Amino acid sequence: MRDEISELKKIRKNIASIITTNYDRFVEEIFEFQPLIGNDILLSNPYGSVYKIHGCVTNPLKIIITKEDYDKFDSKYELIRAQLLSIFIHNPIVFMGYGIGDENIKSLLKTIFTYVDPNSDDANKIRDNFLLVEHEKESSSHDICEHDIDLEGFSTIRINKIKTDDFKEVYSAISDLTLPISAMDIRKVQNVVKEIYAGGSIKVNITEDLDSLNNNDKIIAIGSAKTIQYQYQTSAEMMGNYFNIIDESNSQILTLINKYTIQKTQYFPVFAFSIIYSNINNIKTFKERQREKVQSAINLISESCKVKHNTIDGILSDTSVTESNKNNAVLWSTFNGGLSLEEVEGYLRGFPDKSDAPYRRILCAYDIKKYGT
Repeated sequence: MRDEISELKKIRKNIASIITTNYDRFVEEIFEFQPLIGNDILLSNPYGSVYKIHGCVTNPLKIIITKEDYDKFDSKYELIRAQLLSIFIHNPIVFMGYGIGDENIKSLLKTIFTYVDPNSDDANKIRDNFLLVEHEKESSSHDICEHDIDLEGFSTIRINKIKTDDFKEVYSAISDLTLPISAMDIRKVQNVVKEIYAGGSIKVNITEDLDSLNNNDKIIAIGSAKTIQYQYQTSAEMMGNYFNIIDESNSQILTLINKYTIQKTQYFPVFAFSIIYSNINNIKTFKERQREKVQSAINLISESCKVKHNTIDGILSDTSVTESNKNNAVLWSTFNGGLSLEEVEGYLRGFPDKSDAPYRRILCAYDIKKYGT
């Protein structure tokens, strides 16, 4: 199950949005998407959202669960249904967790093909965008087959279907897609445009050197594509996004490493990155530098920080270690195997300022211990 969830996280970079009838928070916690309930769906950014069309445990009053609730939903929320239909018609859709006879699937298809002639070219394009992944116990098949769905008195619709018990391979296939522009990048751009549209501060800079601009600036570049290039993530930002990159196995973004100038004095974790993206230039040199940097940091740690604790909480509550030395103690225990790497990962994920030197040192030590060979 853990391996399956790990693969599920990796598809985040290639997923625009999720529509679910589940009430729990599993999906938004895994994908870190914004949950949308009820009328919030109408004002939503379709990228990076979880459409919880039957409500959520966080807002019990809006949960749709009884027959009366469903009848009310069908009659009252026409605009929401229209928005969802637009998403279904214009995007590739993977149905998961539903059976072929599920009424939600049938209702959706019936509504779509009320507006689209089932025998038209448009209908064929829509069908090609649909893939139903149906659970079949102990099946390892990943063959895509065509399946006819009888919409009771309306029409028979043919869609693509996989029946399997191995969802991990399905997730891997989605994760391995190389898109010209990832859904993650589109989400970033839309958030920037939304901020500007809402009245964010706008200023004009005329520059011939894009690298001189602050990476937090919102930039519209005018000129030839041959002369304008901009890397949207610096090496420091990549370190801050270390775990997201690993979760998503995002090899595309790691190609930027070959464009960076990484100094000898700079902390940079390359071991995990080199597993995801095997074409990093000078990788042997980078690994040697990383080991040397971490070892140098370890050598400078005072004896008072070399406490024998097997948990980070134990270090943080140890009054013999000063506040300014807590992270040095965590670094020393991480490097010397005193702490579980799972706990160190949690500590790093929750680190308040990922631009701080302590974060970078501990991260590089963690990277060596977890992925070093």
